[in-house]
Parts: sequence; C-alpha cells; structure tokens
Amino acid sequence: MLSGIVVKAFNGYYFVQSADRVTMCTLRGRFKKERFSLLVGDEVEYIATGGDKGVIESILPRRSMLRRPMVANVNQVILTFAAVNPDINSVLVDRFLILAELADLEIIICINKVDLANTKEISDLVELYQQIGYPVYMVSAKSNMGISLLKEQLFEKITVFAGPSGAGKSTILNAIEPGLQLTTGAVSEKIGRGKHTTRFAELLPLAGGGFVVDTPGFSFTEFNDVPETELMYCFPEMAKLAHYCKFNTCLHFKEPQCAVKQAVLNGEIAQQRYDSYLEVLTEIKEAKKGF
Repeated sequence: MLSGIVVKAFNGYYFVQSADRVTMCTLRGRFKKERFSLLVGDEVEYIATGGDKGVIESILPRRSMLRRPMVANVNQVILTFAAVNPDINSVLVDRFLILAELADLEIIICINKVDLANTKEISDLVELYQQIGYPVYMVSAKSNMGISLLKEQLFEKITVFAGPSGAGKSTILNAIEPGLQLTTGAVSEKIGRGKHTTRFAELLPLAGGGFVVDTPGFSFTEFNDVPETELMYCFPEMAKLAHYCKFNTCLHFKEPQCAVKQAVLNGEIAQQRYDSYLEVLTEIKEAKKGF
C-alpha cells in the first residue's frame, strides 16, 4: 500500500503525488456508493496497478476543509485582491475573510497591482486589516515587487490562493514559481472583472517544498447555511468584545447595551467592518425566512 496526496481531480480520475511521482488513480467502488466526495488535498492510500495507474483504497481523516473552493488539508489561505482593475473594496474583502474564518485557516491578505494604485487609499485599507491582526502583503506580480517576501510564507505548507476573478492569482503564482506557466487572463473592460482562467482546483508543487492551490476565481459568496450566532466569530475584533454584551444571545444588531455597537461608536471597531457584518447578518436572516 502506497500513500500520497491528491493533487488534481479530473473526469473521475484522481492524480496522487507520492514522493516525486504522480499516479492516476480511480476510487474504489465502495466510496462511490457512500457518495464520498474526494477532494484535492486529501491524503490517501492506494495500490499501484501498473503503468502509473492505481486504485485508492483508503482516505485519511481531513485536518481542515475550505468550502469554497473545496480543498482539503489546507494550512493557510492567501486572500488575493487587485488594488485596481478591478478596484479593491472592503466589503468584498470582508466576505472572503468570513469564508476563510469559517474554514479555521491561517489567513494572509495579498493586494496585487499596488504599483498602479492610489497609495493613500491602499494604505488606509492595509492599516485597517493589520490592526485587526491580519498579515497584509502588497505586491506587484508584473514587476516582481514583494513576491519574494510572499514566497517565504509558502514553503512546507499547503496554501490556497482565493479571491475574486481578475485579482491576478495565477500571475502571482507564476511569479512565485515561473515553471508553473499558469494561464492568465486580462480583465474585461466591459464587465470589469477577469475571465475564469482556472477551471478546477489543483495542487501545484513548489521547488522548495509545499504546495499551492490555483483555484477557479469566484466573486459571489453566499452565507445561507451560516448560523447567525456564529457570524460574529468571523470578525475577530467583535468576537473579543461579545462577552461584554448584556445578553449572551446578543447579535450586535438591535439589542440594548451591546459592547460591539458601543465600540463602533467609540471608533474602536471600524464602521465599514460593522456594516459588512450587518449586511451578511441580514442576508442570513432573510434566507431563514425563505425556509
């Protein structure tokens, strides 16, 4: 029995990397009956059947799972946004942060194309998220600015790059590891966002060790299945104040004597972050009414 990690899934085949070789495997029938969804990043045991082919016999327990995009056993997520073209906005950043917090992953924010941006606007945004506690890297994939510092964070880890289309995820990965030669796409002037140049999630090995995940870009996020009582914990600056609220069921919405709302009034929590929280909370509440 051999062991390895699923680096790509395509048309019912699972490509498993073990040491320096990749074996194209099928999934044992019993897993199909159980409707088990095998993901890129899953660690498996398989039997080689010859000719670089094999059959997956067992799937090891997952340590983590990112839901959108669905990737298993990721150590960290690098949320990637473009400073311009398409312009960055805190509402979209916050929505991706919620997804990453729900997956319980280490989070890094990466802002690409900073050489084209208004320095003051980007600095204010960077300061906002750094004060909350998120590491923020400012890079320009085309000029290689900041790439070496970002690359240092990737070795010996499985890192997923996620973010809206047009942010330059594939361009950044090509700058980090030129041998990857990922397809990139220009941002459409008509619709203001990038084409989805990545078609499926894939683990890409780094020369120095570790993997990165190039994933299909997406710009729409839903939170219908997030319990409204859990949402506050996706905002670290709110979560640490929640126990000061008068009511332990406080949603920081319309409740009296709310420590979070007071912190917003005092300027201790950014108004734009609180607005993002209320926007998603309202979506969750509206979704519940529909059931």
